[in-house]
Amino acid sequence: MIEAPAAILTVWHQFDGFPMETLTKTWYYQRSGKNKQRSVEQMQAHYHQYKITGNCFDLAIWLLSAFDEAGIKAYPIGSHLKTEQAHAAILAEDQSGRRFLCDLGDQWIQPILIDFTSTAFDSNKQTGFFPGAEVQVRPVEKGFEIVYFRPNGKKSSQVYMTEPIEREYFWEAAEYSQHHIRPEPLVEVRLQVKDETVHWEFDNWHSFWSTKTGLYRDSNVETLQDWVARIHEKTQYEKEFLLEALSYYKDLKK
Repeated sequence: MIEAPAAILTVWHQFDGFPMETLTKTWYYQRSGKNKQRSVEQMQAHYHQYKITGNCFDLAIWLLSAFDEAGIKAYPIGSHLKTEQAHAAILAEDQSGRRFLCDLGDQWIQPILIDFTSTAFDSNKQTGFFPGAEVQVRPVEKGFEIVYFRPNGKKSSQVYMTEPIEREYFWEAAEYSQHHIRPEPLVEVRLQVKDETVHWEFDNWHSFWSTKTGLYRDSNVETLQDWVARIHEKTQYEKEFLLEALSYYKDLKK
């Protein structure tokens, strides 16, 4: 397994335990003006006050700022920008120009090398990069594909374009994303359980764990207060924030 250099990992590990979620999006949408994408300063303030983080655009913008501060060359990438299927991530370069995918939105454990011409590149299935799955990096036209291999034999994939996105356009795509709210709440977080980093997910009023041995569903709960307690346990988000955000989603269902 080829790890990213210490300089990149030092920045990456600043975000250990940061969930990816859409609760902050709905919460901020209700209390903001015309502009919905938060600045890094706003995200930091909200994190210190409520322990909240944000969706993939929030996390990508925040991570990019941290790379800038550390003097590491990095730039945003994405797919399906300015649509409701958009996804955002960051590519960071080491001193040799090797590029590493840094995707907090999908809750990767650590960055992965995506340069096929590098002697260090590994084209085989790899463990230790994504919770509950092996991954394989494959070249595609203008980018690369990540294939996920899960314990039950299920495979899925995601394609990333490697062309750098201009930051102004990336911010426009982020603004678009923050204006479009799906009616199903989503929370994803990496958690350390014994010697394994696992993935816990709350999706449309169900929750489950992805581990190296399979997918395990939590028991269903009925009340908002029960969901608040469960999500708080996994994320440490402030409970009043959770109740407000989840209540908004309940109202969307009416």
